[in-house]
Amino acid sequence: MDFFDNNILNVIVRSIVAMTTLFFMTKLLGKKQVSELSLFDYVVGISIGNFASEMAINLEADFFNAMTAIIVFGLIAFFISILTMKSLKLRKFFIGTPTLLIQHGKMIYKNMKKTKFDVNDLLEEARGNGYFDLSEIEYAMLEANGKVSFMPKGEYKNITIKDMDLKVPKQGLCANVIIDGNIMNDNLKNINKDEEWLMKNLKIKGKKVNEILLATVDLNDKLVIYDRINNEKVFKVLE
Repeated sequence: MDFFDNNILNVIVRSIVAMTTLFFMTKLLGKKQVSELSLFDYVVGISIGNFASEMAINLEADFFNAMTAIIVFGLIAFFISILTMKSLKLRKFFIGTPTLLIQHGKMIYKNMKKTKFDVNDLLEEARGNGYFDLSEIEYAMLEANGKVSFMPKGEYKNITIKDMDLKVPKQGLCANVIIDGNIMNDNLKNINKDEEWLMKNLKIKGKKVNEILLATVDLNDKLVIYDRINNEKVFKVLE
């Protein structure tokens, strides 16, 4: 029996090719495509997904036509993303612009009606951001990707370290020096440390590399270790 005469094997091969094509197209488009989507990104995403599923399971569909459609849609999205980076007008057209839903504590009804965003939607978004009382909100803005950003009134803003005039240590990204029992030598090199320094500090803490799930080093050279196995009691989450 010819390999492609078998429907199951045919679907498997088509699925692998479809997934591989999608992966490389997503790599081309970048992280934006897999995060919060704008209207244009959403249209491109569902279109490419539809082509991929059609290519994988519809054995009567032309395989290479579907793959060509995926590539064409991906390339169009790629070039439009470049154009929108260079042109503000094109960015507004394809990506959209933010819309005020609350201004100076008052709801902008015409904008809510225009964006098909009702009061219940606004209340839900507010609760999701920790605001259970709309009177605490000065501004609410519907972003182009559908997410709502909130600015609280002055009296409801959180106190910052700057407000309290406190001195804080220098902060930055932590370097992962051990991941799942493996030493990350490149990360050690990036922070001007070596394996000898790491082993010395592990010895002080009485830890072995193969016992560590994650170990990080901050800008102050503080080594934090997360054990692979611990005896902490885990409480059940209340339903």
